[in-house]
Amino acid sequence: MQKKILTAAFLALFSTAVYADGITAARAFNDNVRSFSGSFSQSVKSAKKTQKSSGTFAVLRPGYFKWTYDKPMQQLIVGDGKYVWLYDQDLEQVTRRTQSTTLGASPAAILADKATMERNYTLKDDGQKDGIDYVAVEPKSKDSEYRHIRLGFKETQLVTMQLEDGFGNFTTITFNGMNINPQLAPSAFRFTPPAGVDVLTEE
Repeated sequence: MQKKILTAAFLALFSTAVYADGITAARAFNDNVRSFSGSFSQSVKSAKKTQKSSGTFAVLRPGYFKWTYDKPMQQLIVGDGKYVWLYDQDLEQVTRRTQSTTLGASPAAILADKATMERNYTLKDDGQKDGIDYVAVEPKSKDSEYRHIRLGFKETQLVTMQLEDGFGNFTTITFNGMNINPQLAPSAFRFTPPAGVDVLTEE
């Protein structure tokens, strides 16, 4: 009996040590996740106001993503591997940008391309709060438009992303109902501008 108790204690110790900090969790997520989808809520806090929005997302690594804002207004951002499309339904306008230029080493690239995290950022453990392990993702480039980037994980599941840009705006994204490695195909990320909308091209 004592041997079983000791074995169980050892296994429990091992299981908690596997993802004992944010860096380990971030690297496990980065290495093991090929695709993910779910819903999100987003809060952008500036000096004067806080804007809240929500919607759904899907990511297929590397290079494919779809970010759908449902509230308070409808917008769609799609990365098809070559271009990033921004469709503003209220304005009836589509903007097309070259994806490699648009994403670069941005926080969006951390999600869309697993190579970005280790290549363009330095990871530092940032403690734990309410069962969430945090990792600070610090840009290696001094030209980054973001001062601080912070990812939060429960074990290896990404649950939050926090950003502070050069203007002092704080963005918090909370991921809900995360579906890990769903069957997604590149064809799901094709975008064709609806008939009658203005299409602006920014290369």
